[in-house]
Amino acid sequence: MTKDLLIEIGSEELPSKLLKAVVPQFESSLVEALDAAHLSHGEAEVFSTPRRIALYVHDVAQKTPAVHSKRRGPKVEAAFDPEGNPTQAALGFARGAGVEVDALERAEEDGATYVFATIDKPEVEAMSLLPELIENTLAGLKWPKSQRWGDTSAFYGRPVRWIVALFGSDVVPVHFGDVSSSNVSRGHRVLGNADVIIESPAAYKQALQEQGVLLRDERIASIKEQVGAIEKDLGVRVDMPQQTFEEVVDLCEYPQALVGHFDEEFLQIPHEIICESMLSHQRYFPLYKPVAEGGKSDEAAASSGTAASQASGSAAEKEHLTTGFVIIGNGDEAYADDIIAGNERVVRARLDDAQFFYNTDVKIPLEERLPKLEEVVFQSKLGTLKDKTKRLEALAPLIVKENNGTAEEAALAKRAAQLSKCDLVSQTVIEFTSQQGVMGGYFAAAQGEDDQVVTALSTQYYPRFATDVLPPTKVARALAVADKLDTLVGMFAIGEPPTGSSDPFALRRGAIGIIRMLQEDDAVSLPNLIEAALDQFNNEGIAFDRSDVAAHIADFFATRLATMAKEQGISAQVIKAIQNTGVIDPATFFERARILEHAKEKDPQLYEDLATAFSRAHNLIAKGAKDAATSEKGAKDAAISSKDADKSPKDAPVFNKEPVAEELLSETEKGLYQACNDAEAALAQQLAAHDFEQALNTLAALRGPIDLFFENIMVMDEDPNIRANRLALLNNFLALFADVADISALA
Repeated sequence: MTKDLLIEIGSEELPSKLLKAVVPQFESSLVEALDAAHLSHGEAEVFSTPRRIALYVHDVAQKTPAVHSKRRGPKVEAAFDPEGNPTQAALGFARGAGVEVDALERAEEDGATYVFATIDKPEVEAMSLLPELIENTLAGLKWPKSQRWGDTSAFYGRPVRWIVALFGSDVVPVHFGDVSSSNVSRGHRVLGNADVIIESPAAYKQALQEQGVLLRDERIASIKEQVGAIEKDLGVRVDMPQQTFEEVVDLCEYPQALVGHFDEEFLQIPHEIICESMLSHQRYFPLYKPVAEGGKSDEAAASSGTAASQASGSAAEKEHLTTGFVIIGNGDEAYADDIIAGNERVVRARLDDAQFFYNTDVKIPLEERLPKLEEVVFQSKLGTLKDKTKRLEALAPLIVKENNGTAEEAALAKRAAQLSKCDLVSQTVIEFTSQQGVMGGYFAAAQGEDDQVVTALSTQYYPRFATDVLPPTKVARALAVADKLDTLVGMFAIGEPPTGSSDPFALRRGAIGIIRMLQEDDAVSLPNLIEAALDQFNNEGIAFDRSDVAAHIADFFATRLATMAKEQGISAQVIKAIQNTGVIDPATFFERARILEHAKEKDPQLYEDLATAFSRAHNLIAKGAKDAATSEKGAKDAAISSKDADKSPKDAPVFNKEPVAEELLSETEKGLYQACNDAEAALAQQLAAHDFEQALNTLAALRGPIDLFFENIMVMDEDPNIRANRLALLNNFLALFADVADISALA
C-alpha cells in the first residue's frame, strides 16, 4: 500500500540565486533520506515559487518491509581471541548488523566456522519515520546565505512562515524553527487567499492555481506565451537573455507581461547602457524593431549608436532599440496602468543618472584619464593599470608585426593599448561595469580616434566566452590577445596559476580566447608571444625562473588545445602524437591533428606505413640502448639513454640527430642515410610551408628504405664502432619524426 507525500516550505520571498542553489538539493536530500529509511517510492517532483519550495513524491510505501535474514561475518578465529573475547572484527560486524555481540551465533559453512547474526526487523510505519526524516532534511540544507529569525536556532534562506506536510490526506507532524506543519498553504499575496487548504498531494497544483499561484514550468510557459503575443502585436523583438529570464521566472508567482516606455531623449545615449539599466538593474526586457528597408527612422538613427557599437557587431545595424520595454508583473491586472507607471518612473530615474554620467564622461579625452590609472591596482604583485597599459603598448604592436601587419596598423595597436584601460576610471563604467571596453569605444569615437582604435577598444575583452565572436580586425585582435596574455603570463610569473577550484582572473577562458584568435592569425607564434610577455615582467624587475614559468605556460596552453581538439572529435592518440612534438601554435596544432586524424580514419595505408616505419626503428634502438647500457662503455656508445628507452610511448622519447661515420656504412646503410638526408630537406620546406599532409607522405615513404635496412643489416654488430654507428643512423631516422608527430603515441 502506498500514499503520495507532499512537503511545502513557505517563507518570505527567496531570491533566485538561493532557489537555484537549494531546490535541487532539497529534492535529492529528501529522496536519499527515503531510500536510506527503506521507504520505497515512485517519481519525485520539485516545485518552487519565490515564497515556497515543495516536493511531491508519488507512491511512498506506508511501511518499511520486514527483514528476516541471517548474515555471515568473519571466521570464528578472527572474531574471538584465544581467551574468547570479541575482537574488533566481531564488534564491528555486530554493530553493522544491529545486534549485540553476545547474540552472534557460530556455524560451519564452506569448510570453516563463521559467526552469524540473525537480523529480525519488523515493519515500521512510514508515519513514524517521516517527521524526523523531513526535519533532518530541512536542517541539513546548505544555503549560500541563510538567516535565523525570532528566537529560534533554525537556519533557512528567509524566515519560514508555514509548512505543509501531507502523507495522503494525513498531516505529518513536522516542526522547524517556530513553525509546525499543517495542511494549510497560502495563495498569492494579492490575487489569492491568505490560507489555502490542501486536501491531499494530488490536489496541490489545482489548489494553488485557484489562488493565483503558478508553479515554475507553468510560469515559464505563461511568460513566453505573453511575450510572444506582444512581439506579434507590436512587430518587435523582445530581448530576453536566458539568465535574466530565469531570474524573472523566480521573481513572480503569477506573471503578467506589461509594456512600458521611457522618454525618447534617452535614445541619444549608448543603447548598451540603456539595456544594462533595464536588464541587470530592473529585470525589464528591451524591445527592438527591424530597420526599415531603404533607411532608418529618426528613432532608429538615434539608437543605432556610434562606430563603437557597430564595430563590435551590434544588432543596431539590423534593428534598433525602441523606447518600449516589457515588465513581468506579479500583481493584479486591474492595476496594470499603475504598475506600468511606477516602473516607468524607476526607469526614468535610472536613465537620468546614466545620461548624466555618459554626457559628463564623453567630454573628457581618454588620454587625460591616464594619470588616474596609476591609482588603480591591477594585481598587488603585477602593479597598477598604468603598469599593465605600458606592457600592452609593447606587446600589441609586436603581435601586429608578427601577423604581417603594416607599420600603420602597429601604431594604431599601440594607440589602442595606450587608451585601453582609461574608461575603467570613468563614472559610466564604475556605474555600469559590464560596459568596460564598450564605453571606451564610444568615448574614442566621440574624440575622433581612428575607427580601428575605436573597434579595438570596443572589443578588447572579446571573446568573452567559448563561442563568442572574435574581434574583427588585426589591430583589435592584437589588443585582445595582448590583454589576455599579459594577465595569464603575469599570474604564472608570480606563482599564482589557476587551481582546480579557483581561477579568479579567468585564465582558462582567456587561454581559450587566445587560441581562437591565433587560429585566425596563424602567422603569429604563441611561444614568441609568451617570451615577449615574459620580457615585460623581467623589465619590471619581477623575479621568476624564466624557463620554468615558460614551460608551465606552454603546458597550460597544451592542455586547453587538447581539450578543444577532443571537443572537435580528434582521438586521444592523435592529440597525444601532436602534443608530444611540443607544438602549441593553435593553427598548426589543429591542422596537424585534423590531417593525422584523417589519415588514421580514411587512409589506413599511410597510417600503417608511418607506424611501421617508426616502430621498427624505435623498438630496435630501445632494445639496443638497454643492451648497451649493461656495460660502462656500452652506455657511452648507446644512441639514447636507457632511461629514454624505458619510457612508455606516451612519454615521447627524444631522438636527437647524431654524427654518422659514412666510411663505416654499407651500401644498404648508405641508401637509408641518403633517404634520411633527402627527407630532412623536404620536411624543412614542407613544415615551413605548413604543408603537414605532404610531410606525412614524406615520412611514410621512408618505410621502403627502413624495411630494406632491417632485411639486410644486423644492427647489434659485435664491433662496437659499427654498432654505435648503426644506432646513430637509426636515431637520425627517428629524429625526422620529432617535428611532425610522435608516431609512438599512435600505437
